[in-house]
Amino acid sequence: MDVAVRVGAVAAGRPIILPDASTGMAVWHPVYIAVGSNLGDPRANVLMAVEKLRALAPKLRVVLVSPLYRTKPFGPVPQGDFINGMVGALTQLDPQALLKETQAIEAALGRPEKREKWGPRVIDLDLIVHGREQRDEPSLKLPHPGIVERNFVLYPLADIAPDLDVPGLGRVAELKARVAHAGIWPL
Repeated sequence: MDVAVRVGAVAAGRPIILPDASTGMAVWHPVYIAVGSNLGDPRANVLMAVEKLRALAPKLRVVLVSPLYRTKPFGPVPQGDFINGMVGALTQLDPQALLKETQAIEAALGRPEKREKWGPRVIDLDLIVHGREQRDEPSLKLPHPGIVERNFVLYPLADIAPDLDVPGLGRVAELKARVAHAGIWPL
């Protein structure tokens, strides 16, 4: 698959159809996955999670990885700063299947199944956008709720997809312009 085609499709947020050895033609959906950590070696945890996402090939093809940021934690729980980034990829997986894959990566990297809401994380993988999907299910909400108020999501997302139209919310560059830049520093 040509890199320019992959990057363009991921940045635009639209599916593309590509030849697939097993099925003939396949629909690939652009997805964005937020990656964060603030326990252990957060930078190494984030980079390991990106490598685990790459290892999902051929089900998921990582196309873009944002620069990393150090960010203040979100929510009321006292804790250390996070390291955050964003992955842009193409996938043939439906949203629920991709959620299960990201949860398996979290478990493999030591994230406990039960955890404190907004508490510290050894790793956190959040499915932010899956193509044009809009869902409001108990286990999965798309686009991910809270995007519009979270600079730790919008800054790295804007680095790789500023023109992405987040379903129901608007363009990433415009959303980023509305959030405070306090508490976020590029690495």
